[in-house]
Amino acid sequence: MKCRVCSSEELEPVVDLGMQPWGNHFLRKEEVGTEPHYPLRVMYCSKCSTSQLDYTVTKEVMFGDHTYLSGVTRSLSEHFRKIAVEVDKRFGAEVGKKNVLDIGSNDGTQLKHYQQLGWNVLGVESSRTTAKIAVEAGVPTLNRFFNIECMEEIGENFSVFNAAGVFFHLEELHSVTAAIKKGLRRNGVFVVQFLYIKSIMENDAFDQIYHEHLLYYSLKTLAALLRIHGLELFDAYLSPIHGGQIIGFVGHPGVREPMARLRELQATEDASGCNEREAYLRFADRIKAMKARNLAYLRAATAAGKKVFGMGAPVKGNTLLNYFGVGTNFIKCLLEKNVLRRGLYSPGMHIPILIEGEVDEIPDIYYVLAWNFKEEILKNNRHLVERGVEFFFPVDPR
Repeated sequence: MKCRVCSSEELEPVVDLGMQPWGNHFLRKEEVGTEPHYPLRVMYCSKCSTSQLDYTVTKEVMFGDHTYLSGVTRSLSEHFRKIAVEVDKRFGAEVGKKNVLDIGSNDGTQLKHYQQLGWNVLGVESSRTTAKIAVEAGVPTLNRFFNIECMEEIGENFSVFNAAGVFFHLEELHSVTAAIKKGLRRNGVFVVQFLYIKSIMENDAFDQIYHEHLLYYSLKTLAALLRIHGLELFDAYLSPIHGGQIIGFVGHPGVREPMARLRELQATEDASGCNEREAYLRFADRIKAMKARNLAYLRAATAAGKKVFGMGAPVKGNTLLNYFGVGTNFIKCLLEKNVLRRGLYSPGMHIPILIEGEVDEIPDIYYVLAWNFKEEILKNNRHLVERGVEFFFPVDPR
């Protein structure tokens, strides 16, 4: 293969999580056992340092329709609200026309917050189900994949582009980046939110590796991509959402001076060594150790006769369950807020999914797969913690 960013062929495997199903392919009962499995392996480019998957499940399979909804989690919606307020305060007065295009806009949660601030909004969302939900909620949304052809058809320039948790999904990476360059006003801002490989490594959050996440950016590797297309970062900060996510601000070169906190973040990144091959190899060793610890914990719980439920059914949880080999031998069910997953089964491990509030039974242990919302989960379930129910976090960000 060639590097998805720089086209170099100098790539080598650094993290191998085996053959796994597509993590967002939650199964109907009649589909259980029929789901395809694909390699889930991270490659390291020695030329530009970008880490990336070497196998692509096509975008039509992964994003043509799916069950993920941004608006299900209160803390994520609040995060999106803060982003919209920040953009409005920092750039609203200087960008002229207040219009924003959200790439991979999902159910419109991010754009609703811009609407409340008086912005004109447009979402571009490939999933039929979620695009329909957004339109019904009053958020103008195109149901298609965003790329240069889409941008040309839209035929409008935007003051703000937003890509929240989607810029590392892109099969058409260069077409999308070129489209942003083409459609961004001269003093406009591209707000890119992405999982930060430095945080993934520090948190041992290997479950954030799955087929939808084709790339794993650092500031260095994102900058390399942007340079190719005549764009540049001028500001960034680390947000705690999802265990550590970069909020980056991108514009046309020379329009805005790089901010001091961006340079400080870049210096910290360089000093950490997270862009080096050896950091990935150490990460791979820690993943193997995590598997051994988690299986020992679950075996002990089972031997003690304790009942274990999974808390949440996030896509990343399926990476963890499949790599660990944890199914109904250890976990009775997965409790989920998203009603689109009612009655479905997890891909690979085939654990039944039940909806929170529809289950009276209380387990001895909740094995929390949605660990990135730890604070919200513990707050919402304080009464269970006080009763002695254990909440175990297989990934616990530092």
